[in-house]
Amino acid sequence: MKKKVTVYAEGMLFINLIWYAIYLTFRTRIIPNPIRVYRSFYLFFQEAMFLHISISLWRVFAGVTIALLLGSLIGYKMAVSEMWNKILNPLVFFTYPVPKTALLPIIMTIFGLGGASKIILITMIIIFQIIITVRDSVVGIDKECIYNIRSMGASQGQILYHIVVPEIIPGILTSLRVTIGSALSVLFFCEAYGTSWGMGYYILDAWTRIDYISMYKGILVLSSVGIALFFLIDLLEQKIVKWR
Repeated sequence: MKKKVTVYAEGMLFINLIWYAIYLTFRTRIIPNPIRVYRSFYLFFQEAMFLHISISLWRVFAGVTIALLLGSLIGYKMAVSEMWNKILNPLVFFTYPVPKTALLPIIMTIFGLGGASKIILITMIIIFQIIITVRDSVVGIDKECIYNIRSMGASQGQILYHIVVPEIIPGILTSLRVTIGSALSVLFFCEAYGTSWGMGYYILDAWTRIDYISMYKGILVLSSVGIALFFLIDLLEQKIVKWR
């Protein structure tokens, strides 16, 4: 874990050096001095930044939780039931490549401009990866292992807890690591509509006001949230998936 922290720190230092070099090269207002941006963080509390972060995190957390629950259930049913697989498999693979942001006007028309539409959009982005991961993980379980443990009197719940869940958790964590960046990107996009809170709103509002210092500050905060979530997934994998 210390090695990963070092990698994150080195990456941050490298990006800031590149940013400062670009600032010195072009000397334009659009690319401000990173030192000025970091100094502006003294307004962190006055700008209700914690509230913006909290609302964005809540939307991400709600979307990820719903996607995990529904995606795991659908993926498991597709893996153990030939009938459900025949029904859902064409639907999943047909809709998976569809760009979900294109559905934003429809979702907002049906569910309104509030937080619900944003949570639904995040859910739609993550759920397909979870479905495919869970289905493939369950299908890949050695059937002989299940037959043996069932012959020793194990219940269906025990099989799920001791065999199925440990098999799908690594894949789910990997899927979350891949999709969390996409979820934050879409959140930034959809928070431009129908809300006055959230990091997406904060960044776009600063952009329209030509307040580039605040805009870059918002980008830094949103990026930090993404890195923190990525780091949390790594930590969970280290704590939970100890057999790997």
